[in-house]
Amino acid sequence: MERRILIIDDDSSTLEVLGAEMRLRGYTNAATTSPQAALRMLADEDFGLVLSDINLGSMSGVDLCHEVARVRADTPVIVMTAFASIEAAVASIRAGAYDFVTKPLNMDALILTITRARRNRDLREDVKRLQRTIGELQPFEEIIGESAAMTSVCNLITRVASTPATVLVTGESGTGKELVARAIHRRSPRARAPFVAINCAAMPESLLESELFGHTKGAFTDARTARPGLFVKANGGTLFLDEIGDMPMGMQAKLLRALQEHTLRPVGGDEEIPFDTRLVAATNRDLEAAMRAGTFREDLYYRVNVVHIDVPPLRERQSDVLLLALTFLQRAKNKGGAKVLGLKSHAAERLAAYPWPGNVRELQNCIERAVAFAQFDHIGLEDLPEHVSQYSPMRFEIEAASVASLVSLDEVERRYVGKVLHALGGNKAQAARVLGMDRRTLYRKLDGWAGPSSSSDDVEGECADDRAGLAGA
Repeated sequence: MERRILIIDDDSSTLEVLGAEMRLRGYTNAATTSPQAALRMLADEDFGLVLSDINLGSMSGVDLCHEVARVRADTPVIVMTAFASIEAAVASIRAGAYDFVTKPLNMDALILTITRARRNRDLREDVKRLQRTIGELQPFEEIIGESAAMTSVCNLITRVASTPATVLVTGESGTGKELVARAIHRRSPRARAPFVAINCAAMPESLLESELFGHTKGAFTDARTARPGLFVKANGGTLFLDEIGDMPMGMQAKLLRALQEHTLRPVGGDEEIPFDTRLVAATNRDLEAAMRAGTFREDLYYRVNVVHIDVPPLRERQSDVLLLALTFLQRAKNKGGAKVLGLKSHAAERLAAYPWPGNVRELQNCIERAVAFAQFDHIGLEDLPEHVSQYSPMRFEIEAASVASLVSLDEVERRYVGKVLHALGGNKAQAARVLGMDRRTLYRKLDGWAGPSSSSDDVEGECADDRAGLAGA
């Protein structure tokens, strides 16, 4: 179905030529000169795409787009027009067409447009599936993701939660380390007792000691009454020390002693107070590097790193991006009563492509902003922050922060060739001159990247032109 195309043109010779070209490129097709017959065929059969002329005699291509949207709303339509006018393009796209191409047809450019339309349809299907997933599945303690990386994290949480082991959670800022800590607590035998969190980087050493261990009356100027520390407040439960890598060295020694002895001494006190508190610590720093630099105690590292859970950055689990985005959209709707129903396909495509350096936190802020700015019932490109809406997946890292961001030399070449072809409107002769290779070499490379056996990984995959200005989406 995905590679079956319905071609409509009032010129039978054009149908023959197009049909032959499509078959050469691995597509099957049905063809007709009658728009009424085409609509009957669409009602009976599911096609991957409709390719239609703008002038069909008894019915215009614009009217056909309206009818296809009514009969098969998920089937993309590409309109062919001999009139390179913005009016015809806008009319067809507003009527529901995915894109338009101008006659005489450039077959390479047409194939690129067809491939992109198929990907757009696949993306819409993914969004629908994920929306169903949100309603069917209960999130794992608010940790959302279907990727292998997050499945591994959830499995670790399940295994360690029932034990008394101290846990070190690592990961970049915004990945959800505190959510992991809370999930461990909620699945542990300590779930009915308090979960208490503190950011070790947010306060100086003297104040941090008082917060963790408490103080006696008169221990310092403002200590008018005695106050228990967080270790005591979390007694029987879990204490979460966020950004433990930023803890001052003097405080590290005191924390180590408390963890070893399971007792603490309040600031200004003389007596040791026992506590029964599980510790979960988190950091976005490389603690092993900090140990080598002498800024983090080795003995404390091994005390807190009994079980290690590393939360992957969002760029390494981008299959989770749309599921997260739709979840945040639903939460924003529930919280603020917004009437946004979902994502437009171009917006979903850009969200899935963007690398999210700020991780899940950045994605959540992006969706909440988009819901607030949305002009229609679905979030479009115009509702996203400019750095997201204008992001091009053509970009790749030479000096990558992680192995997952690196690409092969063949992939670098494939992306750049796609960019050049896109910039030149699919003109292979001009592209070959720009690339410094003869046309046969270019054709051979393109055949290797986008042959008939390929399902969707064509060179066009990196040519991200949404024609958003025309589509208004």
